[in-house]
Amino acid sequence: MTTTGLILLVDDEEKILKTLGRALRDEGHRVVERGDAREARSLIAEGGVDVLVVDNLMPGLTGLELIRDIVATVPEPDRPQIVMMTAHATVNDAIEAMKLGALDFLQKPFEIEHLLVTVSRAVEHQRLRTQHRYLLTERDEEFNHYGIVGRSRLMQDVIHRAERVAETRSTVLITGETGTGKELVARAIHDRSAQRHMPLIKINCAAIPETLLESELFGHVRGAFTGATTNKKGRFALANGGSIFLDEIGIMPSAVQPKLLRVLQEREFEPLGSERTERVDVRVIAATNRDLRQLVGEGRFQEDLFYRLNVIPVHLPPLRDRREDIPVLAEHFIAKHAQRTGKPIDRVEDGVLAALQQYGWPGNVRELENTIERAVVLSNNRVLTVNDISILAPPVSTTPALPALHLHQNLEWAERETVRQALEQARGVKKDAAELMGISQRALSYYLAKYRLENG
Repeated sequence: MTTTGLILLVDDEEKILKTLGRALRDEGHRVVERGDAREARSLIAEGGVDVLVVDNLMPGLTGLELIRDIVATVPEPDRPQIVMMTAHATVNDAIEAMKLGALDFLQKPFEIEHLLVTVSRAVEHQRLRTQHRYLLTERDEEFNHYGIVGRSRLMQDVIHRAERVAETRSTVLITGETGTGKELVARAIHDRSAQRHMPLIKINCAAIPETLLESELFGHVRGAFTGATTNKKGRFALANGGSIFLDEIGIMPSAVQPKLLRVLQEREFEPLGSERTERVDVRVIAATNRDLRQLVGEGRFQEDLFYRLNVIPVHLPPLRDRREDIPVLAEHFIAKHAQRTGKPIDRVEDGVLAALQQYGWPGNVRELENTIERAVVLSNNRVLTVNDISILAPPVSTTPALPALHLHQNLEWAERETVRQALEQARGVKKDAAELMGISQRALSYYLAKYRLENG
């Protein structure tokens, strides 16, 4: 089916206008005819025109002059596709028009069929441009809606990868420290997928007792265990056709891991106490703040299961590694909670954003949002001040805080911070950074790769 649109046809010869207009209407296009370029300029300014087909040599304002005016005054997203009609003597003007952004030109005399093909192509170009602009806007709105806010290269990489994987049915493993937004990414992936109208079922493996987790995942039949008085559908059955989000997958008991592996490999399982096999079509999104490779090495996580989960890895960086995102995150949360609470926060005092960037944020984005929410709720002013923040998140310090009481996380944090500071002091020269740290360049290369600081 031919794509149709609104065509603005401009020529000072009435006979040509009528002939071309009739042919375009026969193709299903809506056509507006004008004999004066100035009238055409007013119509374009009102918006809605998909394609401008304009003759060059006209009294008063020429076609080329009209094109120059459109390019100078009409924003590119609102600009129609442009096709110039020109006589042989003014081909150079047509070439200049194309340099300005015109899509094509028609040299008179031309066949009607040539016009129809050119206009059809121009309408399709306009449709694709409009669709692209819509999708970009939709992406920004959707990802902002889920709280995934960040302009840093690290977060843009996360968003782009999430967008790409959303178009597939591949298994996703989201890693990152507590509070970095792993569930938000999982929800965004599902809601941008072809299965977005099907359920996204979430289960926190750390929040369910080990003895009940298998039943929660795969269901059970009556009499399967003491207290199982009725049949129960598991989360996988409920997620059939959609997605299941397994949070804190690193906590999963070793007895349950082979059964999850079977679901990933065979797409089938038996409810607890049943001999009946159920098949399921579901995308698995798992998340963890633990190092699964280390757990595999310690024999606490099944190696085959790790590889089945780690098809598409998405790593969320800690907030301290993307401090440039803190101002935009803070402004996002201020606007969000000011609207939710009805508190009129007009602006943020100078120094607040800088103070926020200096703090270590061991609780990552979640801690930042909680801090902002408390500041908005408790502030008595229309201006958010440093005092509001310092009361709620003491101490705001230039010294980054330890990420947690977990020894392994603290050791990794110390390694990463040492490498980062050495590189800063050495101004990016790896040889000098290695000497400052008292290690070889080869060892430094290992740490750069381990903590993804190679391009940081």
